[in-house]
Amino acid sequence: MRILVAEDDPRLVELLRRGLTGEGFAVDVADNGIRGLELALENDYDVVVLDIMLPGMNGLRVCARMREARIWTPVLMLTARDGEYDEAEGLDTGADDYVTKPFSYVALVARLRALVRRGRRERPPVFVLGDLRVDPATRRCERAGAPVPLTAREFAVLWYLASRHGEVVAKTEILEHVWGDFEGDVNVVEVYVSALRRKIDAPFRRQTIHTVRGAGYRLEDLRTLP
Repeated sequence: MRILVAEDDPRLVELLRRGLTGEGFAVDVADNGIRGLELALENDYDVVVLDIMLPGMNGLRVCARMREARIWTPVLMLTARDGEYDEAEGLDTGADDYVTKPFSYVALVARLRALVRRGRRERPPVFVLGDLRVDPATRRCERAGAPVPLTAREFAVLWYLASRHGEVVAKTEILEHVWGDFEGDVNVVEVYVSALRRKIDAPFRRQTIHTVRGAGYRLEDLRTLP
């Protein structure tokens, strides 16, 4: 099994190198994000360990660039308990798991082996409606070839509507899928749908998300790409 460890703490790197080699891994090491990304793009790894706070390019960006390059190798993110970023951001960029420093080495190895057993995840489909493109793997939205910046919640709402394209989706369904346990006003969905219309429709003179009065919202039929 081949593993890439991108970490800039030399003592931790040496600990991981010796320990993982003893566990049967072939270990490559990068001490900055730029080198880590180069190695991830050049080589076929079974799993990648990324520290979030890497110099040159942080781990979140490295992971995002890997996914943009269609590299689906499992990624385990290392996060500092009091760091600038948290595990949710790591998972949002395409990481598969995270461990918070300081961590148990035994637990780390168990998580790595679980990721290796799980293997590369299946790439989710890209949804296309005319000139609108929604890519859940890279969390990118484009219209007429131009990127459309969306917040994480806006993207989640759009992706759910896209995954149910052609169907009428009730506000309560969107709430349950995107927000989970939510006890606030169901009309919060309207706020996000309005924001999506301002971003993906109005600037391009399009109408993508349709309101079905008394029932919910419908995204018109899309093509899906493999």
